This record gives sequence, structure tokens and C-alpha cells, in this order.
Amino acid sequence: MPTERFKVRVTKDHLVFCCGHFISYRGHQCERLHGHNYRTAVEVEGVLQEDYYVFDFIALKKRTKEITDELDHHMLLATSNPVIRVEDGMKCVRVKYEDREWQFPRGDCILLPIENTTAELLARYIAGRLWESLQTQEGFTPEVLRVEVEEAPGQSATVEWRV
Repeated sequence: MPTERFKVRVTKDHLVFCCGHFISYRGHQCERLHGHNYRTAVEVEGVLQEDYYVFDFIALKKRTKEITDELDHHMLLATSNPVIRVEDGMKCVRVKYEDREWQFPRGDCILLPIENTTAELLARYIAGRLWESLQTQEGFTPEVLRVEVEEAPGQSATVEWRV
């Protein structure tokens, strides 16, 4: 008899976040400031639990939405980028790349402990936050967690974590 694996996936119109960002690329170039209406999809895999679920859809949507809501309508800034310098102040955040400089109100920014605000690293950031939330808030550790971040229709990145 073959072994069974089950997967649940959530992707809803409310698992979105609209943000400004820019990235460095090819080691020496920097994009212009722009934004996306990101859409998030999450999958968890595992065996069926006592209640015949891998995991409850409602709880998975809730935990994912908490994270995407935190990001929504903010400027996303990577604090570990080797060529973009982020200076966090009480009232504003200053960002510098070579001769370019931006200043944003502190409350409008999310400072992320990542190297770049690419879709790949945003997916990894969300996966880390979701992994922690599922364990601490739900007492659940998925065998596999996948997080997809779509920055435009037909253009997305996915990260996969396995135990």
C-alpha cells in the first residue's frame, strides 16, 4: 500500500500586502523606488491529525494574514544589504546608496533583517514568521512549509522548508 501525504494550501484575496521597495542587483546597481501589490500563498504538508486535518484552513489563513497585514502599506527596507545603508532614527529612516539618498517617516517603514527585498527573501521572511507562529500559537510543526510571494501576475518566488 502506498504511503499518503496530504497538503493544504491557502491563497486568498486578503492575503495581500501593498508595499514600496527597491533592491540592489548585480552587486553594483540599484532599482528605482517602486511598489507591488504582493499576493501570498501558503502550503503545509504532513500526515492527517486526529481530526483528519493536516492543519486547519482557518488558523492557517489567520496566522498568514497577521503577517501580511503587518507589511501592508509600508516601505520595506532590508537592513542587511551590503550596498544599501539604512539608518534608523526616532522620526525618520534614512537610506543611502552611492550618491542617492531617501528619507521616510519612521512609522511608514518596516525594517526587515534580510539582505534584499526580493520576492524570494520576502517569502523566506514570511515563512520564518509563520513557522514560529504555527509552533508557538498553534502547537503545530508542519513537515513541509511553502510560502509563495507573487509580486505581479505570473511572477512569483517560493521558499520551501522541510523538517
